[in-house]
Amino acid sequence: MDVEKVFHMNGGVGHTSYARNSSLQKEVSDMVKDITLEAIQELYLTTTPKSLGIADLGCSSGPNTLSIIKDIIEAVQGTSRKIFHPTPEFRVYLNDLPSNDFNSIFKALPDFSKGLSKERNDGSAPIYIGGYPGSFYGRLFPNNSLHFVYSSCSLHWLSRVPPAIYEQGKSINTGSVHISESSPPGVSQAYLKQFQEDFTLFLKSRSEELTVGGRMVLILLGRKGPDHVDRGNSFFWELLSQSIAILVSKGEVEEEKLDSYDVHFYAPSRDEIEDEVRKEGSFELDRLEVLELDQRGDKDNESYGTSCARTVRAIQESMIAKHFGEKLLDSLFETYGRLIDEESAKGDINPISFGIVLRKL
Repeated sequence: MDVEKVFHMNGGVGHTSYARNSSLQKEVSDMVKDITLEAIQELYLTTTPKSLGIADLGCSSGPNTLSIIKDIIEAVQGTSRKIFHPTPEFRVYLNDLPSNDFNSIFKALPDFSKGLSKERNDGSAPIYIGGYPGSFYGRLFPNNSLHFVYSSCSLHWLSRVPPAIYEQGKSINTGSVHISESSPPGVSQAYLKQFQEDFTLFLKSRSEELTVGGRMVLILLGRKGPDHVDRGNSFFWELLSQSIAILVSKGEVEEEKLDSYDVHFYAPSRDEIEDEVRKEGSFELDRLEVLELDQRGDKDNESYGTSCARTVRAIQESMIAKHFGEKLLDSLFETYGRLIDEESAKGDINPISFGIVLRKL
C-alpha cells in the first residue's frame, strides 16, 4: 500500500472518529505542555521576531489540533506583554498527509478565532493559519521560514513498511503485523534501518526550514531498552496480530491476508534517537523526557481495552479496511479490546513516549 495515499486518522466526529478517540494523545501532549511552552517562550525571548513561523507536523484533526496552537500563541502573547514588546504576527502551518480531514480543522477555525479574540483586540498582530498537505519526510516549507516546529504522536509512523522485510514480494514476517518474538532477526533490523532513514531525512529537512536557534518539540512513542519486544507499545501490535489470527481461525479472514499485512510503525529507544540526532548534526538535544501513561479506562465507564481498541481503530482503520475489507472491523476491534483487557488483568502494559526538545544549531 502507498502509505501517503491511504493512511489517515478517521475523519469527522462520528463514534469511531479520531476527534472522539484521541484523548490518550491529548493526555500525552498535556504531559509535555509545560516543556512545549517553555521552549517557545525561550525561543521568543532570544529572537523576538516580528513574524513567528510555527508548524504542527502530523496535525491530524479534531480538538487536539488547535488546542496546542492556542496554548503556544497565548504563551508568546503573554511573554511579549511582560517584556513590553510588540506581539509578533503568527504564521501557523498545519501539516498532515493529503488524505487528512483538513475540512474539519477549517470548520473549527471560527470558534478558534473567537477564543483568541480578547488577545487580538488589544492590538495584537494578526494570526494566519493554513493547511499544508504532504509528507514531513522531506521538504515542506521555504528556507528559514520557521521558528518553531511541533509534532505530537506522529514520528513513530514510518514513511513506508520497510522493503527489506519482503522477499520475492512476500513478507518474511508471517503471522505478525509487527516485530514479535516469532519474527526473523532481519525484521527488527529492517524497521530500525527505515526509522534511521526517515528520522534523518526529517531532521535534515527541518534544519533547512528552521532559522538558527529555532526549536522543535517532538512527542513520539518509544521503548525503554534495546529489546524490540516487551509489554509496551510492541505488545499492542502483538495483540492485534492475535486478534486477526482469531478471525483467521473462524474462517472470517484468509491466513494470507494476515501474513501479508505489516504496519509502518517503529518505537525507537532513547539511544537510537540520540544517535540519529548526533549523526545528522544540525540540532542540539536540549531535553529528552520519558513519559508513561496510567493504565485505566478512558471515558463513559469504558474498560481500558475498549478505550485502547477505539483509539487504535481511529488510527489504523484506513489501512486495515484497505487490506482486509470493512466487514471485519467491528468484530476485529471487539476481539482486540477483549484481549487487551485479558492481558492487562494479568499485568500492566506499559507503553512509553518521549518528549524531546531540539535546538537548531
